[in-house]
Amino acid sequence: MSYNDLTHFNASGEAHMVDVGSKSVTIREGVAEGRIFMQPETLKRIMEGSHKKGDVLGIARVAGIMGAKRTPDIIPLCHPIMITAVDVELVPEPEKNAVYCKAVVRCGGQTGVEMETLTAVQVALLTIYDMCKAVDRGMVISDVGLLEKSGGKSGHWRRSANA
Repeated sequence: MSYNDLTHFNASGEAHMVDVGSKSVTIREGVAEGRIFMQPETLKRIMEGSHKKGDVLGIARVAGIMGAKRTPDIIPLCHPIMITAVDVELVPEPEKNAVYCKAVVRCGGQTGVEMETLTAVQVALLTIYDMCKAVDRGMVISDVGLLEKSGGKSGHWRRSANA
């Protein structure tokens, strides 16, 4: 693969922002997931709502939404897009000592929402880490990835079950 195969590099190998002006406006959606693993006592505090810092999952949900909206501010070549919806779902998984996060981001635009969707998951999970690090510094964020995307020239894509 050469620099010419990557759209974020020009013919000279220099980074540049891709011109999406000629692309059609379509409804686009991204779905991503991830987990944060923790000590059983940390998860118990989150589930009981007894954590000193308050509603950990509620705050993480809002942080995920805000993260999706701010994606072009932290990913250098990412286009600002008009997001129409962000859903962030956080589900405690006691059998895994983890919290599962799934984010769905939608827009009508000329470029996809994969980066916004992945950012929503990462920021939500990082917020859980930040709120709980005083009692559990060993938490691990893992398994973050895109599950599905739709819209645009490439159409619908879904991660295979083996990935």
